[in-house]
Amino acid sequence: MSGPAPVTPELLRTMPLPRHKEGDDKDGRGRVLVVAGSVEVPGAALLSGIGALRAGAGKLQIATCRSIAPHLGLAAPEALVAGLDETPGGGISAEEADNLAKRAGRCDALLLGPGMANDDGEASLLTARLLGRTGGGPAIVLDAAALLNLRECEAVLRGHAGRVVVTPHAGEMAKLLGVPRDEVLADPVGAARRTASALGVVVAMKGGCTFIVSPQGKAWSCDQGNVGLATSGSGDTLAGVITGLAARGATPVQATVWGVFLHGEAGGRLARTRGPVGFLARELLAEIPSIMAELDSGAEG
Repeated sequence: MSGPAPVTPELLRTMPLPRHKEGDDKDGRGRVLVVAGSVEVPGAALLSGIGALRAGAGKLQIATCRSIAPHLGLAAPEALVAGLDETPGGGISAEEADNLAKRAGRCDALLLGPGMANDDGEASLLTARLLGRTGGGPAIVLDAAALLNLRECEAVLRGHAGRVVVTPHAGEMAKLLGVPRDEVLADPVGAARRTASALGVVVAMKGGCTFIVSPQGKAWSCDQGNVGLATSGSGDTLAGVITGLAARGATPVQATVWGVFLHGEAGGRLARTRGPVGFLARELLAEIPSIMAELDSGAEG
């Protein structure tokens, strides 16, 4: 099998993002549901939700723990924020699966996992239930706590026919495969291909160089990463950007390839203007629209 193709501006211009005409309403730009956050980590829902909007999605819903929902509503006035039943540990209750499946059915893309607590396996249970109730519906991005125990959802994931994206770092990939982390680091592309094939998903194997692999094993590499991106909340922003692109109509592979590049390029620009370390994950998001516009201006076709 051939090696990963480098993700470059030239490559991205051969796979242009959906374009939206003047006069299109916000529904035409895609509806996103972000299921994220916990009492201890509420900001993950905010970062990922704003990431989806910065990627061009038209409408945003955030579903999170009831006790923090009003605060998120004030922090993200652009979003509809729904409060969900909580677990004793401050996470989202798996009993909300039916409610969330109905919301997801009215959306174009669903992001599940950033900042979620997995006390007593609640996040894993919610993930399994939602995957089982959203087949044939929105594109789905799974991040952080939603990646736990995915091997138990293999049949359900394959039923989504390649419309699911997973975004593990090396430690999460090691748990997914049941192997040591060093084994993943020694062959990240191989690990990503094994997971993509076994689960029928698109994989973004995050790292200094991030590898994107399709369910069929085609691979891309993006070395836009820098040390400044290794900061709290960075992964939440990436997951949100990918979800926003998928909501706009990009295929899961296309949304992931573009999202990884945009995220890395945003980090590169901040490193040049602010310094190599010390910029914040939230600052990445304001860079995304201008980078998209620059790439779109030279897109083929």
